[in-house]
Amino acid sequence: MTDQPASTSTSALSMTPLAVQKIKGLMAEKNLTAHGLRVFVAGGGCSGLQYGMAFEETVQPSDTVVEIDGLRLIIDEGSLPCLLGAHIDFIDSLMGGGFRIDNPNAVTTCGCGQSFRTKNSRAQAGSCCNG
Repeated sequence: MTDQPASTSTSALSMTPLAVQKIKGLMAEKNLTAHGLRVFVAGGGCSGLQYGMAFEETVQPSDTVVEIDGLRLIIDEGSLPCLLGAHIDFIDSLMGGGFRIDNPNAVTTCGCGQSFRTKNSRAQAGSCCNG
């Protein structure tokens, strides 16, 4: 095994310039210059799957790394099929801001925007993130 990621592909995941700027700003505030942003999918939420993001320094050999404007996005092999072609944006509005993921693999999404289901999902739906 090597310490190199499985692949580097810009078609796996994309981000708007504003989303990249927000992530880079957060990383600079926290002095996380050697880190990347791990984007993943986990079971849970009202539709069965939910998105997650975390700053992480370690890249596993089976991870896919996408670099966008100097920002490393790290995706584990289990999450990759659910995130192929997904697009991350940052929405800033009067009602508050946050990251939004537009995912072409989602066949059902919750009104909260944090939970989804794909055609091949086997995860069980839970309670809505909005309570």
